[in-house]
Amino acid sequence: MEPTNPAGWLKQSLWLDNINRELLDSGTLARYIKELQITGLTSNPTIFDEALAEGSAYDSAIRNPGHEGLSDEALFMDLALDDLTRAADLFRPIHVESDGMDGWVSMEVSPLLAHDAVATVAAALAIQKQAGRPNLFVKIPGTREGLVAIEEAIFLGVPVNVTLLFSREQYLAAASAYLRAIERRIAGGLDAGVASVASLFVSRWDRAANSRLPAHLHNRLGIAVAGCAYRAYSDSLASPRWLAAAARGARVQRLLWASTGTKDPGDSKTLYAEALDAAGTIDTMPERTLAAYSALAHRGPGLSLDTRVAQSVLDAASDSGLDVARLGEELQQDGAKAFSASWTELLGRLRAKRKSLGAASIRGALP
Repeated sequence: MEPTNPAGWLKQSLWLDNINRELLDSGTLARYIKELQITGLTSNPTIFDEALAEGSAYDSAIRNPGHEGLSDEALFMDLALDDLTRAADLFRPIHVESDGMDGWVSMEVSPLLAHDAVATVAAALAIQKQAGRPNLFVKIPGTREGLVAIEEAIFLGVPVNVTLLFSREQYLAAASAYLRAIERRIAGGLDAGVASVASLFVSRWDRAANSRLPAHLHNRLGIAVAGCAYRAYSDSLASPRWLAAAARGARVQRLLWASTGTKDPGDSKTLYAEALDAAGTIDTMPERTLAAYSALAHRGPGLSLDTRVAQSVLDAASDSGLDVARLGEELQQDGAKAFSASWTELLGRLRAKRKSLGAASIRGALP
């Protein structure tokens, strides 16, 4: 069967890859929703760490006597979820209007739990309970260990943003984990409509590979990988197995493009945003990319379900001596390490901030 555009009744959704208290307090996020048609957002520890370092927006909350005695991680969860629940409330009308397909925000579990599926599931349930919002995804990395936690969390009814996917194969593994969880829910007589997205990181491919490839392949590998993943996404939604689950109320696990800001200063700010335009997908963009993309009078042709060009780029990269499959694995492993390092750095900065403000704390993580 020749696939149609996945979730073809949808245009691509634009999400913001940023959240901080200033965006909320200034009304900037509300303006982006109204003027730039932003319909969701993502976040990560690095974004929060930068916000904490750059100003005093969180000082009064850190000084709040109600936070006294909390571990640094518990305090971070409180501060981050305060921001994200406010953002979730701004997106709630979109969430309702789209019947839950859009209007989401995301909060990730501690990446230090990456090799502990049981603890990851417990943390996901705790985040969902503390947030108390129907339009909040819990982010869990799609590593081999993370896939176990992803399936279990979705089975337990937690909406999951599967993060740190870099290849078609990693995407398919995440999609399989999602579908297994939904099939388990159906078999158990549970509601099949648990939402999920699968986040494929794009520009990091080129940042890692450009120095190993000839100039004519620079900044083309990530888009080629995305093209192959998009075809796999479409094919999966035409499969009898998915159609059977959909008939029982399963929702599309939408494909989300992450890391879409242009890293090469010599290239267009909208290189990836234009190339990744594809029906039924989500593109989460940093503010600079979003502003440039929204200002375009004409945009590129976007992704095609015809993967011949994408495959030719992958073949040329392989012919140049690049082990594309191995690089995809390395990118995921390096991404997990980087997330853990960012998390540790964030908690250290928060600890230092508490000390400078005279706020009491205890060390350690949430149980």
